[in-house]
Parts: sequence; structure tokens; C-alpha cells
Amino acid sequence: MNIKSKLPNLPTTIFSVMSRLAEKHQAINLSQGFPNFGCDPKLTSLVAHYVQNGFNQYCPMSGVPALNTRLAQKVKALYNADYDPQTEINITSGATQAIFSAIHAFVHAGDEVIVVEPAYDCYQPSIKLAGGIVVPYQIKAPDWKIDWEAFAKLITPKTRMIMINTPHNPTGSILDKSDFEALEQLVEGTDILILSDEVYEHLVFDGHRHYSILDFPTLRSRSMAIYSFGKSLHVTGWKLGYIIADAAIMHEFRKVHQFDVFSSNTPMQYAIADYLENKDTYLNLSGFFQKKRDFFLDKIKDSAFKIKPSSGAYFQVADFSNISDEPDLVFAKRMTKEYGVATIPISGLYTNGLDNKIVRFCFAKTDETLAAAADLINQIPAKK
Repeated sequence: MNIKSKLPNLPTTIFSVMSRLAEKHQAINLSQGFPNFGCDPKLTSLVAHYVQNGFNQYCPMSGVPALNTRLAQKVKALYNADYDPQTEINITSGATQAIFSAIHAFVHAGDEVIVVEPAYDCYQPSIKLAGGIVVPYQIKAPDWKIDWEAFAKLITPKTRMIMINTPHNPTGSILDKSDFEALEQLVEGTDILILSDEVYEHLVFDGHRHYSILDFPTLRSRSMAIYSFGKSLHVTGWKLGYIIADAAIMHEFRKVHQFDVFSSNTPMQYAIADYLENKDTYLNLSGFFQKKRDFFLDKIKDSAFKIKPSSGAYFQVADFSNISDEPDLVFAKRMTKEYGVATIPISGLYTNGLDNKIVRFCFAKTDETLAAAADLINQIPAKK
């Protein structure tokens, strides 16, 4: 049987590669972005309550109404943005599904999508499967900032969508108010849509605030903002997220969503709706993860890596140019095998494989795990 691949040159995701390698060599896995600690027992108790009381059938396509209403209240409080719970908010089976469905709802064959790179690795395959053309814009160490004048040169009459991510995976950088103001000017008078991946919205450090696309009224009518309960509640395996967009955009999104998954996990949605009644469940996350970042950085401050503290998300990038001249993938694999700590090489998240000698650590781990990893990291010698 002759099978013609739609993604013939797509390799296995670097996250799977490094996690498998970590398992094979019994290394501490700081590569894939998931916590190795549990969620709040109150949340699991709420899930058990709704499962045991029969809330186990399909819910509305848009999501459990109580959860949608809770999210509308949350967005109003955080970003002063008014969204209708039923026509402008949709629960999804994870943020990745929301991203995939959003791209397929709007990107036609030959449309161009500008992607800020390095980028989470689901972006490009989703665009290509829709027949779109990926137009990468590279941000680089150490500041990971967008030069909006250079960015503007990528916009053409074929540009259909711009994808941004803040706080940024993998670099931990954040967009500030001036970034969004520049973006406003670029898209004014166009039909360009913006997909804003904000799954780490509550993980911003050092007194900074998270600027959302929803903060800017002139951008809202052309934007889709995507979020993740997995990231904010330490339950990545639940695969629950949501998307917020104006009704006209949501109408088109749901044409795809209804045939992707139709609806998402019912009892967990009811549980989350109750759980989010306490705003501290998400408002305290920045402090919680900043302590982990600071703990980890303090433990590796004398290592041979060059590090600028992350501004958001639960990732820390590190420059290993003082250690090795190897390609980052080669170094990351050797570090896993010889020193027992798995990381993500950043070149795998650039279209052209740009290698800045940088790897990414995930610090969403217990202090014991971070301390053990730091002990191993500190053993890696600088090059002579």
C-alpha cells in the first residue's frame, strides 16, 4: 500500500525524543514541560464528587455553562474585557487542540502565517496541514525581543495570521505593553488575525505583569486568546484548555471544533468551575513558580552555564557555549547520558535549526528534584 504522507519531513517531536532518552538512561527529566508534583487535593475531590454524582455525559459544545461564566468573570477582572460566556468562550481538549482548530478554521491553502520562533512545536505542523505557509520570525538570546520594524517586513498581502506566545515557551521571555502597541499599528486596516498563546498567563516574575491580547480593545476583534488549565492547575494530563474570541471569530472556530472533539471532559469542567471560585488558585501561581525558579538558579549559580533569569513560564534557558562547541542536540543527548539530566535543545524549535548553544530546563519540579538535578549540572566542566 502506497501511503503519501502529508508531513513527509516531520521528525518525532524533540520533547518525545528527550523524554525517551531520559527514561532510557534514568536521567532527571527537566526536558518536557510538566510538573512532577500533584495538584490540590481539593480539586481532585471535586472531580470525584462530580464523577460519583453522574456528571459523566456530553456537555454543551461550548463547555459547561458554569465554567464559561466563571472564565468570563475572570477575564473581566484581569483584563477589563467583556466576553459573552456562551458565544465567545469555548472549552477545549487542551490548548494544543484549540491552536489546531483555530488554525484550521481560518488558514486556507497558500495563506501565510507569521510565527515567532523558537516556537512550541505544534504550530508549524498545524499550519502545514491546513495548506498554509509558515513565515518564521526569529528572536534570539540573550534578550529574546521582537524588532517590530524587521517583523513588519514579513507582512504581505498573503498574511492571514500572526501567532504570538507570552509568556514564551521555550525562552521564558514576555511581551510588554509596547510590543502590543507595535502590533496594533502593524495590523491596523488589515484582515490579519492574531492567535495569542497565553497558556502561562499566571506565571510572570519579578513584579512584571502579564499583558494579554485581551488588554487591548483594538486587537480583540481580530484575536483569539488560548489558555490551559493543565498549566495553571498542575494537571497537564487532563488536557483541558479554552479559547476566547469575539463571536464572529468563535462562530468559525466552532465549525472545526465540533468535528475535532465536539465537547471536552464534563466532570472535570464542573470541578474546575467550583475550584476557580477561589481566585488565589491562580493569582498565587507567579509567586509559587518564582520561588522554584530562584531555588533552581541559586543551586546552579556556580555552574559553567551562562544564565539570564526567566521572566515567565516555568522554563529557564541556559547558554552552554562555555562548556562545549557541540551542536545543541548532541550536547543535550550527551548531558542526558553522561550527567543524568535531560533538557531541550532550542535548535529543534527553529524552522532552520538555528543553534545558539542554548538548552531549556523545566523547573516545574519538586525542590528535591531540582536540587538533585543541580548537583549533576554543577559537575559539568567548562571547556579548557
